[in-house]
Amino acid sequence: MSDDRNNKIRDRAYAIWQREGGLHGDHERHWNQAELEIDREAALPLTADDALPQTREIASTDVLTVEDLAMRTGISGDQAQELIDRLGTDRAAIEDAARALKSRRKR
Repeated sequence: MSDDRNNKIRDRAYAIWQREGGLHGDHERHWNQAELEIDREAALPLTADDALPQTREIASTDVLTVEDLAMRTGISGDQAQELIDRLGTDRAAIEDAARALKSRRKR
């Protein structure tokens, strides 16, 4: 594994861990998710938008974001898209709503 790829995966896994509250014990899932995300991004063609700085906002038309939210939180793709459409581009609010939706389904 190249050092650059390994560093990107490590940074992404750490970001995922932080975003999910920094609880210990899920490091392998965080690493695997980060690896999938980095590899998926590497396979995508570059666009002009890739040169823009990263923000904490997401676009409702970003299919990979919808798919990632659904996989990470255990909700359906349709539910993920509904949350993004309803809550706008605030990533933290969307993540919280997705977790709440999943916990209500378990009851």
